[in-house]
Amino acid sequence: MKYKILIYILFPLVLGSCKGYEKLLKSSDYQLKFDKAFEYFESNDFVRSATLFEQIASVYRGTTKADTIQYYRAKAYYNQKDYTMAGHYFSELSKTYPRSPFADDSDFMSAYCFYMLSPRPELDQANTYSAITALSLFIINHPKSPRVEESRMLILEMNEKLVNKSYLSAKLYYDLGDYKASIIALRNSLNEYPETKYREELMFLLLKSSYLLAKNSVESKLKDRYQATVDEYYSFISEFPEGQFAGEAKTMYEASLSALGQDINQNPIQ
Repeated sequence: MKYKILIYILFPLVLGSCKGYEKLLKSSDYQLKFDKAFEYFESNDFVRSATLFEQIASVYRGTTKADTIQYYRAKAYYNQKDYTMAGHYFSELSKTYPRSPFADDSDFMSAYCFYMLSPRPELDQANTYSAITALSLFIINHPKSPRVEESRMLILEMNEKLVNKSYLSAKLYYDLGDYKASIIALRNSLNEYPETKYREELMFLLLKSSYLLAKNSVESKLKDRYQATVDEYYSFISEFPEGQFAGEAKTMYEASLSALGQDINQNPIQ
């Protein structure tokens, strides 16, 4: 019963509020819209706030209020988690009003929106690259900003995501059993990120891909591919002689030597 009474009390208020907002949207009282946009923003009604800022942005263009409207319009979208629109408006503000008191923060926030749009490593990393570029430019353009260290940490995080992306993409070909493509992808990943934390595993998968490619080759290609496997083993074992894959690597090495008709005991690397 109490809930029904509460509904009866609140419903007219909500309905009146909606009608008041709809009337405001049609109004030509731009100062009122300006004031109400901030009122909605302060009460965390970011959808209505953004809509009103959109309506008055062109009206106040070229005035002293223009950068303020642009900044809070961007923040209203950001608080809705619409990072694409927020990033656009933050970027537009810093370019259009470089001397605005909001310019420095907008520079950082436009970069941070790319960071927020950066997806998990398995997906396309275009926004990750954009985040790294934008954050790097922020550091260059604002070397004394208190957000420089935060920007550096975000760049490190984004670079780590790219390392993971490279690892997963290279490993995918191996998992699919496309060993020729796997060799190319694994080598590219190692060349692009030589200090990767996955280096041991990538080098082992490169060796194993080479071995499996040789094992399933036609007769005319056996010799060259088994020799390539032996070469990959030398590279792997020189870096990780006591690594977790050393035993399996040696087994493939010995099998490759046997296929080549070479004696393991006469080979200088065991």
